[in-house]
Amino acid sequence: MPTSRKLLLALALPCLAATAASEEALPVHTLDNGSVRATVSEAIGGRLLSFGLAGQPNFLRLDTRAGNPAAPVDVNGENVGYLGHEVWVGPQKQWWVHQDLHAARARAKAVWPPDPYLSLATYTLEESTPTGLALRGPASPVTGVELKKRYALVEGKPNSLRLDVAATNRRATQVAWDIWFNTRAHADTFVYVPVASKDDVRVEAAEAGRPAPRYQLAQGIFALDVPAPAAADAARKGKVFLQPSNGWLAGFRGGQMLVIQFAHQARAAIHPDQGQVELYHDVEPGQPEAGILEMEVHAPYRKLAPGQAMQAQEVWTVLPYDGPATRTAHLAFLRTHAKELGLSGL
Repeated sequence: MPTSRKLLLALALPCLAATAASEEALPVHTLDNGSVRATVSEAIGGRLLSFGLAGQPNFLRLDTRAGNPAAPVDVNGENVGYLGHEVWVGPQKQWWVHQDLHAARARAKAVWPPDPYLSLATYTLEESTPTGLALRGPASPVTGVELKKRYALVEGKPNSLRLDVAATNRRATQVAWDIWFNTRAHADTFVYVPVASKDDVRVEAAEAGRPAPRYQLAQGIFALDVPAPAAADAARKGKVFLQPSNGWLAGFRGGQMLVIQFAHQARAAIHPDQGQVELYHDVEPGQPEAGILEMEVHAPYRKLAPGQAMQAQEVWTVLPYDGPATRTAHLAFLRTHAKELGLSGL
């Protein structure tokens, strides 16, 4: 049954420990149809905190101990890694270029942290129904946009959640951005993306001397390499930029498969600094819970006149999976469910 309530985080999400820094009351809203369960907060950027099969662990990697959710937005502050799912705008290299609140970041063309008004501000809960939630963020003086997010269970698809985002230009001048979905998962998640050619894959290491992510591309399917935690070459840190051949990606972990579907775009619609799908992989040898996988999707890069809006959408579906953790078994499972999910490229 869908619920909406304000509780201490330790009560709302009993599987998570809350430290003194995060013991402020956090509004948590739950969508639960008996098949899947999602939790959302209007705090910390209108963030999706969890998603998974009812009674199963959160598929997302979440750290509510990262900071104080009640803290005001600080344009001089750093990112707070609450994780879960959040929405940015791209391209990243322009995050701090079009603002005058932080001159040093503008001069440096800083690529970190993300806009705190989008990712850390408290959003306004505008709609709460048995099937969905709608939240509106503040107009950001950093990027000039206002985000409106809607999370909704999908009628006739009991294992699915739909995420709709609208970005509106609230400046008196034109802005140009894309909508950027960022889903944080655990580093040992196996990920598959339909990709036609190696020419559609670009890999960048994040640190000198540390290996970049590795992958296999065969029969039109990209598979991210997931090393054994104790492997001698387990370390990974970097990003893979992909031009997918179809609009979906899938992740397998812990008895669940998450499929994220989106509107497939031609390469020309995506800003050249980005990929329509991006995978950031950080693996800490011997510390599987310390790493992270980011499953990211970019919508088209667009110029927006004052007051103009653009929209983007993802549909998430989670299914139980009890097979082996191998590429062969994972792809066989995807092919078995391809028709019902509407997946092409398999």
